Amino acid sequence: MIVPNGGPKLRLVEAAERLFAENGFEVVSVRDITQAAGGNVAAVNYHFGSRDGLVEVVMTRYITPVNEERLARLDAAEQKWADQAVPIEEVVDAFVRPLITQVEKSELSEQLFYRLVGRIFGSHGNAIPAGIEAQISVLIGRFTQALGRSLPTLAQEDLVWRMHFVVGAMIHMLTHGESLMRLSHGTAGTPTMEATLERFLRFAVAGLRHGVMSQQADPAVVSGHSDDGHRPPPPSANQAPAPITPITPIIPIIPIIPIIPIPPSADQAPDDGHRPPPPSDGGSNIDSGGAVLPGDHDAGGKGEAVPKPGKKRTRKVEQDSPQVMFEF
Repeated sequence: MIVPNGGPKLRLVEAAERLFAENGFEVVSVRDITQAAGGNVAAVNYHFGSRDGLVEVVMTRYITPVNEERLARLDAAEQKWADQAVPIEEVVDAFVRPLITQVEKSELSEQLFYRLVGRIFGSHGNAIPAGIEAQISVLIGRFTQALGRSLPTLAQEDLVWRMHFVVGAMIHMLTHGESLMRLSHGTAGTPTMEATLERFLRFAVAGLRHGVMSQQADPAVVSGHSDDGHRPPPPSANQAPAPITPITPIIPIIPIIPIIPIPPSADQAPDDGHRPPPPSDGGSNIDSGGAVLPGDHDAGGKGEAVPKPGKKRTRKVEQDSPQVMFEF
């Protein structure tokens, strides 16, 4: 598709570009375009054959230079690194940076340019002209191959999906950057496109590399061979090493429980095996001087029988062993 250089045809293209950037491809009509260009409704069919023909011209005018620069930057990076894999940062940069360089060549303002390019990349189905779809197909193949060399341990299916997510984030960045600044109430600031691009590159590279950085650093894992065939992947850079469990010696610990005898009280007899019985509930028949009192005590209870003189009093006690106390 030949892009016009001037005249009423170029005025229709420029009017369509502004309207597509501001409102989207779906809602802009032929009448809207011809009114903005100062022509009649039949002018679009006359110069482009149909509205779709005009859309294809607009897309080709903006997307073809971007895609051509992308491939040129990727070629230069691959030549620079020769037989080695191109770093992921340079691959992603070659894919995104042409957006900044091409805006300088556009007649649109920077804001409208990014919104238009974002809407073009966000188009789907029959909205993408066959020529642009062929360019995108070649582009996907080249960049998938380059990233596959940079991420050799990542499955092809997973790689394609990650690229899909990166492209989606790029489209959202281009199309809705102005909305973010408005809805964030100043929190997002007013960064330049160069600063925004640097943020996007860090985000995209981290997403592509997630989970495969440590594997890439281990040649045994990359080659698929290890010492025993069961080597776990090494920890990532932000993963703390596993704590070292101290080895506790297996030594039986036997607690020493001291046996402390309770000393006898003042009214207890010497340790001769014949300890006197404790007083009964009704009182004691032995006075303070050790003499045995006959009969009952004051409380009226029965006293203990007085042994006859000359005979040794015997009384069976339940425990002949000394009392002990265990201290735990």
